[in-house]
Amino acid sequence: MRTVVYAETGGPEVLRLTDEPVPEPGPGELRVRVLRSGVNPTDWKSRAGRGPGSPVDPPQIPGQDGAGVVEAVGEGVPASWLGLDVWVFEAAFKRRWGTTSEHTLVRQTHLAALPSRGAEGAPYDLGAALGIPFITAHRCLTVHEEGPLRLGPGTLQGRTVLVSGGAGAVGNAAIQLARWSDATILTTVSSPAKGRLAAAAGADHVIDYRETDVRAEVRRIVPGGVDVVVEVNPQANAGLDGGLLAPGAVVVTYADDGGGAEVAVPVRTSMVRNVRWQFVLVYTLPAAAKARAVDDLGAALLDGAIGVGDAHGLPLHHFPLEQAAQAQEAVERGAVGKVLITP
Repeated sequence: MRTVVYAETGGPEVLRLTDEPVPEPGPGELRVRVLRSGVNPTDWKSRAGRGPGSPVDPPQIPGQDGAGVVEAVGEGVPASWLGLDVWVFEAAFKRRWGTTSEHTLVRQTHLAALPSRGAEGAPYDLGAALGIPFITAHRCLTVHEEGPLRLGPGTLQGRTVLVSGGAGAVGNAAIQLARWSDATILTTVSSPAKGRLAAAAGADHVIDYRETDVRAEVRRIVPGGVDVVVEVNPQANAGLDGGLLAPGAVVVTYADDGGGAEVAVPVRTSMVRNVRWQFVLVYTLPAAAKARAVDDLGAALLDGAIGVGDAHGLPLHHFPLEQAAQAQEAVERGAVGKVLITP
């Protein structure tokens, strides 16, 4: 099989296309023929490591997310999985077997059925885009002190959600899931083009923070403050967020796009309003929270409530397997939309 690996940390140039034997699944594993691989920031950050030149043994196959067809099962895995279309998440977390390959090995706990969409068959682009961004977004929308633990129609009715960076992958996922769950959604963006994407995803109010006073505009729309903030850049926005919160609200941070190791939290404001500052990393989520997210995403797929492409505010960028380095570079440079590799 053709597969992409890296044997040392470094820039995109350490990725190489090679041939390996098709692997056999061990206990609790399935072999998936990968039809799409989703590229996330984790992929290039893991490849870069803490600096170039550190050996990686055995050579790592990158790619946490993907979609494809189950073609073999290991001991303890029901044969009913054979031939099913699936989406895969966290394939390479603390494992060699990522999705940037024609075939990969996946733990049974890290894949789910991918429903077909009529005559078009399974939407592999969508399946490969789910994993890390959508599970992260699900967690961000379900850690409020008053819940809900699950998403779906009506579960966020009466709640107001502010998504920072609504044109990003997680921001887009949060908007789509919040829309499915009947929240009122505000989002901030940095350009009119990104605003159009956020609106396509389902945001009710789009605020260009380079042209508009965000604090004044949010307070105009929601005088009582927002219930949930899904935050991509806490270093820059913590002070702003603190002034936009309703009593009992939560600010959920899933990234540190602003750089730096520390965030200044407005203490007195947070105390008076009894608000929560929550941090999320998908790889270390509680197993129960992750399982709820996977179940809810399955329901959203069946409802046709989530999607990818321009119509859903998430443009797609396709690369062949031999251009895995360029695909990772595109994500590292901040490509707007979802980068996918087609083995």
